[in-house]
Amino acid sequence: MITTVTLNASIDKAYYMQAPIENGTVMRVASCRNSAGGKGLNVARIVKLCGSSVKATGFVGGFNGNYLQDLLNKDGIPNEFCHVKGETRSCINILDEKFGSTEYLEPGCEITLDEEQQFLDLFSRIVKESDIVTISGSVPKGISPDIYGRMISDIKKAEKKVILDTSGELLKQGIESCPTMIKPNQDEIEMLFQVEIHNRDEVVFYAKQLHCKGIPYVVISLGGDGALLVCKEGTFQGIPPKVEVVNTVGCGDSMVGALAVALERKDTPVDALKYAVAVAAANALSPNTGEFSPQVFKEILEQVTVEKL
Repeated sequence: MITTVTLNASIDKAYYMQAPIENGTVMRVASCRNSAGGKGLNVARIVKLCGSSVKATGFVGGFNGNYLQDLLNKDGIPNEFCHVKGETRSCINILDEKFGSTEYLEPGCEITLDEEQQFLDLFSRIVKESDIVTISGSVPKGISPDIYGRMISDIKKAEKKVILDTSGELLKQGIESCPTMIKPNQDEIEMLFQVEIHNRDEVVFYAKQLHCKGIPYVVISLGGDGALLVCKEGTFQGIPPKVEVVNTVGCGDSMVGALAVALERKDTPVDALKYAVAVAAANALSPNTGEFSPQVFKEILEQVTVEKL
């Protein structure tokens, strides 16, 4: 089983606009789609679509928290959350032809130390049932800054594999615990090393630095150019075909979900990279986050190339 962790879950509201947006006026939304949001929940949907068993966990609270679990249940995603006194946040994504995607992300309610410990106790039990754990995204206010590092250490003690996909101080501290895999992008690499990267060779150089820290798989997402993978077998780039992108939100989460499935299946690094790049590209062709057409995926998979660098 693959467990996905989303500590800062949300009700995601996608507002689809037909009229040009004018600031300072009343704008009417053509249609609205609500979903259980947060990076780890996008991962969970992809894992399910890929045919693996999954359980989602994290924090939920209040009316929004109950609504979030109801949405997950309707999506057929098994879940077990730590319930807190605060209210689960909402995040808005405005989609229109002129500006593309504009997101408004609420910070989330504050978590107490007691609530944090309640989650860690729950998580310790869930890890025993898991083969792979993914840890994604930001954390709510009040959470200890080293929580991801502590969770990774506990997962490794249980002899399970873990993928970390986050940024900033959470990524920096999480790396110190040497997860099985990380999936930063170029901006996050620049933040980690306090540098400005200008080309692919520099991306590869810093990815190798992370691999040398003891992280078995370092995957760097490159947007439309696919992704890089640095591992003991070498350095590879998975390159998708050119597609007419519909929605890029959740493509990175789709890649994490596919990589988790590939790890569970014990795919070779090359096959895992090819699979993950194809899933992410297929997600970019769907208007919905954490979703793809199986037929579109199959067509893209046949066109993905993997080069050894």
